[in-house]
Amino acid sequence: MNQTILSARIAEAKALRYTPAGLPALDLTLEHESQALEAGSQRQVKVEIRAVAFGTDAETLSRQSVGSGFRFTGFLAAPATASTRSCISSHFSKINFS
Repeated sequence: MNQTILSARIAEAKALRYTPAGLPALDLTLEHESQALEAGSQRQVKVEIRAVAFGTDAETLSRQSVGSGFRFTGFLAAPATASTRSCISSHFSKINFS
């Protein structure tokens, strides 16, 4: 199963764009900070991840401020551009805006 659930803040949002099929799309950089237990010790976790949202979620996120926090649910995939194949991108299909 490939499912990602992440509580994160918007670190960067590109301009709203549209796919060739006319679907709204928004490219984002998300930041997450937390603590996790690893090998019996608390560890500070910080991660920055590229993400993309589509449809009404993309339109709603495009109106949010940098620094706004949400709970994102989606899946991991390789980015569409060849120059970033060694990275991952998270595609979010459900965003908790409350």
